[in-house]
Amino acid sequence: MKIVLAYSGGLDTSVLLTWLQEKHGAEMIAFCADIGQEEELRGLKGKAKRTGASKVYIDNLQEEFARDFIFPMMRAGAIYEGQYFLGTSIARPLIAKRMVEIAKKEKADAIAHGATGKGNDQVRFELTAAALAPGIEVIAPWRDAEFREEFPGRKEMLAYCKRKGVQVEASASKPYSMDRNLLHISFEAGILEDPWFDAFAPKNKGMFKLSVSPEDAPNKAEYVTLEFKKGDCVAVNGKALTPLAVMKRLNKLGGKHGIGRVDLVENRFVGMKSRGVYETPGGAILHFAHRQMESITMDREAMRLRDGLIPKYAELVYNGFWFAPEREALQALVEETQRNVTGTVRVKLYKGGLYTAGRKSPVSLYNPALATMEADPTQAYDQGDATGFIRLNALRLKVAAGQKKRRR
Repeated sequence: MKIVLAYSGGLDTSVLLTWLQEKHGAEMIAFCADIGQEEELRGLKGKAKRTGASKVYIDNLQEEFARDFIFPMMRAGAIYEGQYFLGTSIARPLIAKRMVEIAKKEKADAIAHGATGKGNDQVRFELTAAALAPGIEVIAPWRDAEFREEFPGRKEMLAYCKRKGVQVEASASKPYSMDRNLLHISFEAGILEDPWFDAFAPKNKGMFKLSVSPEDAPNKAEYVTLEFKKGDCVAVNGKALTPLAVMKRLNKLGGKHGIGRVDLVENRFVGMKSRGVYETPGGAILHFAHRQMESITMDREAMRLRDGLIPKYAELVYNGFWFAPEREALQALVEETQRNVTGTVRVKLYKGGLYTAGRKSPVSLYNPALATMEADPTQAYDQGDATGFIRLNALRLKVAAGQKKRRR
């Protein structure tokens, strides 16, 4: 049997690699997607080989991640439950997609992941596999009663590694778990399971990796310009950039000014509420600036239609339906709405805050001559027309008021 394992080099996947190899007598292929973890990838290939992998794939998917996953989601204006920029959610379909491609190339019998049976990631991985390779077997050890019985906690996993000679850098007690990629870093579990715990208290500064606290951000504001073409940011501060370079540049700028920190209790797809703390410095700037660009270039009714679909789109991403036909159908509508979202937005960054400092577009729908409170030189709008407009819109209200009066 040959299995492709989503491997990070941490305690869980190190145990999984060895345990699956023993249980199934399998040849193990370790796969790690480089989607912006940075230092987490150092020494990973050698570690996987020493742990028992016959082959190791460490694929740099950062450009694809930015271009084909983050940017389409940003064009849709997606945000889950009004706060979460979907940093983990949007990464999982890409990781699973590449796992399936490797499995096909290596003629593997199965893919395996270390997602728990309580979380969203198991769903995201497996729905992607179902969409792209419906015949492949998916192994999820955390849903295996035998595995859970053998490893009820980190203590038992560490003891197992010691017996098997598997080198891991971990302790029996871990205050929280982290997941990092190009778009964000998330923190959850451990001490964060108490929703009253203040993650932003000064004593917890050491937790954050991508941004300074707003209190420690520069006392002087910084301005950044973002140029858009058909809904995509194509340049920052006048310099043309690829989607990947845009994200890296905005992450640095946002992190410097304490942008994009969020603490929320969200609704998991599997039915429970979960508390998470997130840093999304570049994504927060991009999402904000994109909305400002839309404000002067997008038709009112097209915007209202798209906005009404944002919760559904975000839900599809969060729940793992990236490759589902309904998400692809929504994306087609989004692309149509973005045809004229072109121009430049200037944003002020200051101590965790984002402020619009200007927007302009060669295809702007904003007409100052039409909107002015002074005399309209174009004479395109006759204020007298508003009388009939109001009278017609008030008709149903008057009818309803009459009915109420009769019922009394």
